[in-house]
Amino acid sequence: MRVAVLGGGRSSEHEVSLASAASVGGGLAAAGHEVMAVELARDGTWLHDGAEVELRAGRGLLGADVAFPVLHGPFGEDGTVQGLLEVLDVPYVGAGVLAAALCMDKVLFKELMAQAGLPQVRYAAVDDARWRDERAAVEAEVAALGLPVFVKPARLGSSVGIVRVAAPSELGPALDQAFGHDPRAIVEAAAGGLEVECSVLGPTTGARASEPGEIVLTGAGTDGWYDYDAKYVPGGMELVVPARISASARARVHELALTAFRLTGCSGLARADFFVDGEDVLLNELNTMPGFTPTSVYAKLWYASGVPYPELVDRLVTIAVDRFEAERRYRF
Repeated sequence: MRVAVLGGGRSSEHEVSLASAASVGGGLAAAGHEVMAVELARDGTWLHDGAEVELRAGRGLLGADVAFPVLHGPFGEDGTVQGLLEVLDVPYVGAGVLAAALCMDKVLFKELMAQAGLPQVRYAAVDDARWRDERAAVEAEVAALGLPVFVKPARLGSSVGIVRVAAPSELGPALDQAFGHDPRAIVEAAAGGLEVECSVLGPTTGARASEPGEIVLTGAGTDGWYDYDAKYVPGGMELVVPARISASARARVHELALTAFRLTGCSGLARADFFVDGEDVLLNELNTMPGFTPTSVYAKLWYASGVPYPELVDRLVTIAVDRFEAERRYRF
């Protein structure tokens, strides 16, 4: 198949996306696909072979059979590019418009999981305007979570803009930093136990979960949390597969990962993040386009589960085309 691999984008995760896209392109080529690299510049321009891409509704994308949007964060992983690809009428890998937007917003995701009764890390949502107008009320809500807490922009990934707050005086600067990225922030309570991640692969129903892996900080980030450097600087973390958890906790991780995938309507892929403390398993996030760099966890977990990288990306484009064909059978 001819696969248009999209990388870059307007978000602060631009460089991570380019690295992920390069890896995906290599894997697809190894699987026998023809790869067309499309770079989304920081100003939003789409480029292929140095020329601007002409985008016309209903006319596809560069004659590609399928698009692989390896885009992280806003303007790429949040339903916006997915909507554009729908308008272009081209199959694409990963979550559709609604699922992408839902999972990108950490607050909305947690509210849906709470409605379904899934166990989660405790949290508080904070909007920029409310922080300015009702500071005392926000401080009281955060204080109820205990310390330390983690302050995050609500709609970013890759640990961009996250601050660990260990004292009440640190909350204001941490929120100000988060609001520099996003007008909505989420404050999460610290969770004990192991940080465990599980990859999901497949259609919305009938997906599979990988062997869970345990994140062990070894270099950057050894102050106690999985920060940007730990994720993307070689030597910052070690992935232990299988995770050192009980068989029952492993089964619970699988159950929760697949349930969250189905409830959100995800398709193709996602990485579910957990905290596991003995038999206590808490769901934290569902990432619909996890990193595909050489140090990224998603593909490593599938490799450890018996799915090599070229086979993995090949399966993803096949799932995308199958979903596209199934959806076009409906008239809506």
